[in-house]
Amino acid sequence: MSFGDEHGYGGDPGRKGDGFGGSGQTRTRLPDGRGTDPYGGPRRPARTSRSLVTVVGVVVLLIAAIAFVNRGGSGNTGSNGTKGAAGAGADPTAATGVKPVTGKNGTIPSGFAKNEQGAASAAANYAVVLGSNGMFQQDSRHTIVDSVYTPEAAAGLKGPQDRAYSTEFLSKLGLDADGNPPQGSDFISRTIPVGTKVETLAGDTAKVSVWYTGLIGMSGPDSTDPVRTTWQTGTFELKWVGDDWKIVADSQKDGPAPVPGDVAASTADEMSKAVEQYGGFTYAR
Repeated sequence: MSFGDEHGYGGDPGRKGDGFGGSGQTRTRLPDGRGTDPYGGPRRPARTSRSLVTVVGVVVLLIAAIAFVNRGGSGNTGSNGTKGAAGAGADPTAATGVKPVTGKNGTIPSGFAKNEQGAASAAANYAVVLGSNGMFQQDSRHTIVDSVYTPEAAAGLKGPQDRAYSTEFLSKLGLDADGNPPQGSDFISRTIPVGTKVETLAGDTAKVSVWYTGLIGMSGPDSTDPVRTTWQTGTFELKWVGDDWKIVADSQKDGPAPVPGDVAASTADEMSKAVEQYGGFTYAR
């Protein structure tokens, strides 16, 4: 307790008496066990036990935190690229130190590693190209399908896809029969992966889910189908063919979708300029 906490101390030195001896008087406090020395003898050293406990506690917490981080860094992936006993989980998107592929099949990345990261990366990139503008024109669509699917799967897909991308369907999007937008308008179709999850990985096969958002619509003064966002999850069954991952089969479902934000929608002119100024990613992960 400081002197200021003592009754009659720490105030105005000229104040009047307050019941302890009257005005101008002082008093000397003699603590017990200090004999006749009015100052109580030498001051006892401050106790350090509480500080010592605090320091020890901090050190223990630091050691525990370091051990936890080192343990978490090992992940649940075995050295051979197979999933560990913990089962499928979200794949980290932080840099791993592994360089991305340098090969390309046209404009599509290729040459992915035959491991968990390679399968996840292939699926993410295939989701990007399958959600691109190229899918709305027959020639580029066939090139994409031949590049990312196994030969057997590609052969079985082209016919049904050509019928699905019919003149009627393209017209609803504001495109002509060849998949081209009107003069002065821009058709936008982009896929942006949010995360991947390797469901299974064994030998030459893998199953990977990709959660992604997308942009699709027509940006132009007379557009009746403005650009909007979508949220979907695509699941890809992959097979190792010719030193790369290829799609055997795939499926899509809506969501998960977050609550829409309160950002006001941009004008058609702003969207067109954004598409021109910001190119899409050619390597997704």
